[in-house]
This record gives sequence, C-alpha cells and structure tokens, in this order.
Amino acid sequence: MIWRSKAPFRLGLAGGGTDVSPYSDLYGGAILNATISLYAHASIEPLKEEKVIFESIDQNLILEFDAGQTIPINTGLDLQCGLYNRLLREGWISHQGLRLTTFMDVPPGSGLGTSSTLMVAMLKVFSEMLNIPLGDYDLAHLAFEVERKDLNLAGGKQDQYAATFGGVNYMEFFGDDQVIVNPLRVKYEYINELENNLILYYTSSSRSSAQIISEQQKNVKENKAESIEAMHQLKEQSRMMKNALLRGRLHEIGEILNFGFEHKKRMAQNVSNSRLDEIYLAAKKAGATGGKISGAGGGGFMFFYCPANTRYRVLKTLEDFGGYFIKYQFTPQGARSWKMIG
Repeated sequence: MIWRSKAPFRLGLAGGGTDVSPYSDLYGGAILNATISLYAHASIEPLKEEKVIFESIDQNLILEFDAGQTIPINTGLDLQCGLYNRLLREGWISHQGLRLTTFMDVPPGSGLGTSSTLMVAMLKVFSEMLNIPLGDYDLAHLAFEVERKDLNLAGGKQDQYAATFGGVNYMEFFGDDQVIVNPLRVKYEYINELENNLILYYTSSSRSSAQIISEQQKNVKENKAESIEAMHQLKEQSRMMKNALLRGRLHEIGEILNFGFEHKKRMAQNVSNSRLDEIYLAAKKAGATGGKISGAGGGGFMFFYCPANTRYRVLKTLEDFGGYFIKYQFTPQGARSWKMIG
C-alpha cells in the first residue's frame, strides 16, 4: 500500500500581508488568491521495522528516526519533524514504521506559499493513511498551528487555506485565528483571460520570508503609521480585485496590482530591491500594466499582467534578467489524497 497527496501552490493576487498577526487580529485582514497547477507532493510507504524515514527529493536529504519517539527539530526537515511530533502528541500515530517522501514543483522560498503548501500536502496524506476525520477548515487550521505555533515559523494564514480549499477565494482573517473562505464564482472566460494575461516569472533567487514578515509584525506592534496604513490599503486592494474579477473588468487588474506593489513596499524594508525594481520597470516598459512580487517579497517569483498581446514583448524583455518563466493553469481543486495497492 502507498498513500499519496498533492496540494496546489497559490498566486496571492491582492491583500498580501494582511493575514499576518497582529494586523489581522487588530484590524481584520482580507486577501484574494487563486491556486495554480503547480504542486507540493507527499507519499507514505509502510515499513516493517519501527523506523520513520523522511526523504526530501528537493533538498536531497534523508533522515531516519525511531518510530513513536519525539523527533528533535533543527534537523534540516523541520516541517516533517514538527508534523510528526504533533501527530504523535495527538495520539494519531504511534510506533508504525513509515517512509515519508516529499517533492515540490517549484523551488523553496519562491513566494508561492511553498512551506505551508507542503505542510498541507503532508497532513493530507497522513490523514488519508490514519483515517483522521479532518474537514477543510480543520486541516488548514492544524497545518497553520504546526507551522506557526509548534515550530514558531513567521508567516500568515492564507497559504494553508488556499492549498486546502483550492480555486479563487476571497479570504477574511480575524482575531483568535478565525478565517472565512469565500469561494468566488468567476466566469470561465474571465479566468481564461486572466490566465492568458498573467505571466509567472522566477527571478532565480529564493529568499527567506521570515525577516520581512518579522519586521512587518514589529511595525504593527510599534504602531508605525506608514506600515499600518500600507496594510489598510492592501486590504482595500483585495476588495478592488474581487470586484474587478467578478464583474469582468480585467482591464483594471494591472492597475490594481500596481497599486498593491507600491503600498507593499511601505510595509517593511527589503520587500523589493534594486534588481526587482529594475525587472518590474522593464516589464511595464514592455507593456505590462502592473505586477507583484509573490509572497512576502525579497525575491522568488514575480507575476505581471499583460493585456492584449503584450505578454510576448514582456517575455522577450525579461529574458535579459537571467530568470525564467513557468507555465501554469488556474486549478479549482485544493489538496487531494488517494491510496494505491501494490
């Protein structure tokens, strides 16, 4: 028997950063995101001996531990270790031997919600194997708790919910970790046009989002007016994006993205840098009407809205910056799991 799962990465189209505490606790956050056909994958194979083996294909790393024992953190595969420890603590797993293998379709630290999506994929495959009765909200919240509370990794809440639910969603965030996911019924032709016009570009540089997010949190705690006002404007951006998508006003998307790009840079230092600004300006000069640094910022993926047929000029222009483009499609499905005999 082998159990498998996959969970989709997301494009955060608007409102990024307003899902992070303490801003979401104090003011309420709102984000619009959409999942794409790039995935985090996880599979579990049973072992006869009482061993737990974690294998990360991406990191070319294999770790082995005794089953049924709390695993130390800071091993290089902290997400795997943290999740196993939580399952052990909850009594959902004991001494059964297993091999957990993971792989991601994109580089880690690339701004598409990689670590949180991987956490969802792993939790999904464990819930399939162990018959843990988790609804979508339960699964997303547990993934959030393991990552943010058990492992104390800085970040927001949107990624776990996007990976779990899938599709185009307008998400609202409140105090006490309350989240409401509102699926949007965007017309098929609008989704197709958005997919055609929104190009995804990897800058060939990954980054750790923790420092940027920690500074953002610090700015809110210290009541820094410029940073908080920037987050207010990003929350408004999510409403603007929702209205544009639902009403088919796609000609406004680039301007809405540009609105967010300018305000996001005011949230914290190092959201952008001179190279990312240069890429952004080159894309706009080639015909893009707006764009975004995906995730917390600092590197990783960027995406640009290219109306009419300007995508081809933008693609050609950005070749000079040493990155590369990733093909994708929007996907309506969130995390999925299955099992195979053999």
